[in-house]
Amino acid sequence: MELDSVLDFLDSKTILITGATGFLAKIFVEKILRVQPNVKKLYLLVRATDAKSALQRFNTEAVEKDLFNILKEKYGTNLQSFLSEKVTPVAGDITYENLGVKDSSLIQEMWADVDVVVNVAATTNFDERYDIALALNTFGAKNVLIFAAKCVKIKLLLHVSTAYVSGEKPGLILETPYHLGKALNGAHGLDINTEKKITEERLKELSYDDTATDKSITLAMKDLGIERANKFGWPNTYVFTKALGEMILGHLKGNMPLVILRPTIITSTYKEPFPGWMEGIRTIDSLAVGYGKGQLSCFLGDPESVIDVIPADMVVNAMIATMAAHANQPSCEMIYHVGSSVSNPLKYKSIQQSGYNYFSRHPLISKDGKPVIVSEIKVLNSMASFQRYFSLRYLLPLQGLHVVNSALCHAFNGTYSNLKRKTNFVLRVVELYKPYLFSKSFFDDMNTEKLRQLIRENKLEADMFYFDPKAIKWDVYFEHTHLPGAVKYVFK
Repeated sequence: MELDSVLDFLDSKTILITGATGFLAKIFVEKILRVQPNVKKLYLLVRATDAKSALQRFNTEAVEKDLFNILKEKYGTNLQSFLSEKVTPVAGDITYENLGVKDSSLIQEMWADVDVVVNVAATTNFDERYDIALALNTFGAKNVLIFAAKCVKIKLLLHVSTAYVSGEKPGLILETPYHLGKALNGAHGLDINTEKKITEERLKELSYDDTATDKSITLAMKDLGIERANKFGWPNTYVFTKALGEMILGHLKGNMPLVILRPTIITSTYKEPFPGWMEGIRTIDSLAVGYGKGQLSCFLGDPESVIDVIPADMVVNAMIATMAAHANQPSCEMIYHVGSSVSNPLKYKSIQQSGYNYFSRHPLISKDGKPVIVSEIKVLNSMASFQRYFSLRYLLPLQGLHVVNSALCHAFNGTYSNLKRKTNFVLRVVELYKPYLFSKSFFDDMNTEKLRQLIRENKLEADMFYFDPKAIKWDVYFEHTHLPGAVKYVFK
């Protein structure tokens, strides 16, 4: 593997990016436009009805955000002129043939010009409907590969996956591929087309059920996803369908140069375009939100377990570096773990302490205008301790309310139903997050370290395309970058 100048590689290149209004893709687009304005063209696939709607979505969901402030300052009133020359939002959807692009001349234009395809489109919802997750994460990846194969100048397909395709496997997880039909638990019968058929048959059954509602159908399809994932050894629908997507790419790639990038838990930006930018509640931030608002009475998780997180700008820099390193390498299939558990491990208890430190110094303000006082929180360090705590605090009172409700002719129906719904929701969420709260996995990053070494050799670009987590002091990052960013961009 050789790597010359990343900036020289990006010069005059045409790149197609799917999922272009997503969190990671927007940071990727902003970075390229900022550091290499001589990029030829970025085609941004956006779910929209037409080109006008795609452009509107890009402007509203990307350009108007603070993320683009540096570009706004640099170009001023000329920004839209620059963007119209360099960026073409494309209405489409990876779940369809030709990525759902209806304009045949635009399809031909992309097939003639595109050098690199970057697939970031996905549903990252752990509890997604199985039909939706399979269409996007598995067969969507297949559609992207088929489209990329028709691009006459194609130099690389970069597919963003997740490190957690390894499921709950403990120990050191290697940067190796998953093969078609191979289940994590060794179970027989894993076949992608069979999975598609099962979803279609289940949807057909539900359509014949006169009592089925949209809500019950959604729940049934969510349950089916968890059931199928568990059958083959994966903990949830998201990582199962992402693993299937990797398998199908490896199986069908032919001579296509392919890089599969597996980030761990992605957090706010470390440095660029400025520290702390984020969007939406990231995986670990649902806990921070509840704690900062005083709504969380306990934390669930092993305080000594390692939580593998990585800032979004480091993931983006790794993406760009892999493109420059592996373009035009026929038959290559490289896998990169981009995380911190091996290079700079972060313990769960450190995040808890940073949360306490930050919200003690910078309390949130409640609806009545008073500061929310946080305290050192009770830590439930096993599922057994959680079940005992939850039973005593919630399930037993719920059973008591059920008895009282029955005795009083269902006078408390609303209260009982609401509490039951909330407890069921908590139990479902805990089950989904359990593999990450008690993780025993460490993600080998040998390939990624070799790439980092190549980047360091170019002194002029080493600071521009940084992705070494060893540079991060976790307490400083969480207390001065990530949590302030979460308060500014998410808690509002």
